[in-house]
Amino acid sequence: MMLLFWASAATAQQAIPADAETQIHAAFDAFQQATPVPGLVYGVVRNGKLDLVSAEGVQRVGSPRAVEADTRFRIASMSKAFTALAILSLRDAGKLRLDDLAETHVPEMKGWAYPTTDAPRIRIRDLLAHTTGMVTDDPWGDRQQVLGEGDFTAMIARGVPFSRTPQLAHEYSNYGYALLGRIITNASGKPYQRYIRDTILTPLGMNQSGYEIADVPPEKLAVGYRWENDRWVAEPSMRDGAFGAMGGLHTTAIDYAKWLSFLLSAWPERDGAETGPVRRSTVREMAQGLNFVRIAPRPGQGADDRCVHAIAYGMGMRTTPDCDLGLTLSHGGGYPGYGSFVVLAPERGVAAFAFASRTYQAPAVAVWQSLYALARNGAAPPRPPVEAPHLAGFVDAARAAYAAGTLKPLEGKLAMNFLMDRSADNWALELARLKRQLGACTSAEPLAVQTRMQASFRWNCERGLLDGQVLLAPTDPLTIQALRFQPQLRQISQP
Repeated sequence: MMLLFWASAATAQQAIPADAETQIHAAFDAFQQATPVPGLVYGVVRNGKLDLVSAEGVQRVGSPRAVEADTRFRIASMSKAFTALAILSLRDAGKLRLDDLAETHVPEMKGWAYPTTDAPRIRIRDLLAHTTGMVTDDPWGDRQQVLGEGDFTAMIARGVPFSRTPQLAHEYSNYGYALLGRIITNASGKPYQRYIRDTILTPLGMNQSGYEIADVPPEKLAVGYRWENDRWVAEPSMRDGAFGAMGGLHTTAIDYAKWLSFLLSAWPERDGAETGPVRRSTVREMAQGLNFVRIAPRPGQGADDRCVHAIAYGMGMRTTPDCDLGLTLSHGGGYPGYGSFVVLAPERGVAAFAFASRTYQAPAVAVWQSLYALARNGAAPPRPPVEAPHLAGFVDAARAAYAAGTLKPLEGKLAMNFLMDRSADNWALELARLKRQLGACTSAEPLAVQTRMQASFRWNCERGLLDGQVLLAPTDPLTIQALRFQPQLRQISQP
């Protein structure tokens, strides 16, 4: 059974504008020209729907069978988000805590020798965030896919050479996510793959997704290749094993869109029944980038782009605010024979993704450019703001105070700090000064609600605009702790 997820009536689905669609296809054409791949599929998910999907190339070099939306690709490290959400679901069920020492659930880790005597022992949250001190293990980790569970147990028991002391920095570790897979197995009492299937894949209707590549019908598989010695060479099709939690999932564009629709449905926060396999608040927790931030230019933008990305690793996703898209969650996947990438803009209800069948060739820039094309063309508007009708009353009272030149209309609405921070006499002088500059303010623009406790406003006045912000205090009843004004005088044209 496929679950249906919430979409606001205020964001009723409109067709993707032709200009945006043209720009999206152009971005992937550019990727193909720079980095040819045998097979490619990409898509856009908006408001619970696979709104655009395109498939190019062939499933197998030398065969005429074309890639289609239901062709299965390995998505490599984009699998980590499934692992992270599974851990959070077990936390919700009381099976573990994120601050548990990992060795509590993986006893073979108890004998590990840490690099310093003051080193903290690895917690589950360190594994989620790649702050374990273990060395970056691309590409070594990818080739461990076939490792058997018994061999993995022996590997864990031997310990690891540390790159650094845990919790000092972010350092990407496939080994760490394989350990999370073992924790899921031990805490749930089910093999990792079965827990993912029962908890996430089946409830979402992702029936064409799984971990064992040998189970995929040959006519449905995009074979993975690398370009070597001027020809395509098929990569070994590694069977699933103990490292599957770090990157073993195979899926289709149609199935993956169900996963993205589910994740996006967690935003915005709201009342109402839970319809997904994991709580909405738990999904939103994946976006908490709580560790070491790095700064990078926005992918695929010009040298004059003034927006930069401050990137942190959340839980199975990288998280960053974007100037045009708001909050974004992203992750790539690199694997022998495959490259993939996904970006979600949950405050806009939109995501873009791509799968390719060439080693480590993830179409990251094209995916980002797809979302920028949607934003530029009005196809990814912000979701409706949080409803906070009480804020309008406070702003109306502030406008009445401006008109009267006194705080009297705000009596009973001010927090205890308000007149301590600025006297009533000084406010009267400030209101008189603003009124001399701008004159009467005869109308107002719609309120811009930031949170249930804060809003920005704009009043249209005789000689310009008056912008402002109101911030409420944490009191019951609600009161104003801060009121700010910023005048914008109308420019007078010269003869």
